[in-house]
Amino acid sequence: MNWKIKTFEELTNEELYKILKSRVDVFVVEQECPYEEIDDHDQKAIHYFADKNGSIAALVRILPKHMTYDEVAIGRVLVTKEFRGQGLAREIMKRAISFVADEWNENTIKIQAQTYLQAFYESLGFEKISAVYEEDQIPHIDMILHIK
Repeated sequence: MNWKIKTFEELTNEELYKILKSRVDVFVVEQECPYEEIDDHDQKAIHYFADKNGSIAALVRILPKHMTYDEVAIGRVLVTKEFRGQGLAREIMKRAISFVADEWNENTIKIQAQTYLQAFYESLGFEKISAVYEEDQIPHIDMILHIK
């Protein structure tokens, strides 16, 4: 597994294409959720992803404070179908949290989580901070992590 952390400008055309394709494959096609995937946040984000043999295995997008929330945000968290069941979601989230703490010296992260993943995020230390709401016809909650 080859782990990469890149700004938008550092991504190659091929990497950007694979990231966007993976996100569309999982969120739009697999979850049958038509939504605006290209949202003008990628240009200011950190793209943290795992590449294995030229395929995206897992990825997250890390957004700086004040972009979507007052806090740093982690979103677009996914593991592609062929790499699921290997603990990559937990590993990439732990890596992203460490990046935020170590590289940006931030201690709070906010996420918008699909409700079925609440227990997963709680196991990483996130706490639910909102009621359930619909986002793109999928139940979500807001969660926050205070890094110690």
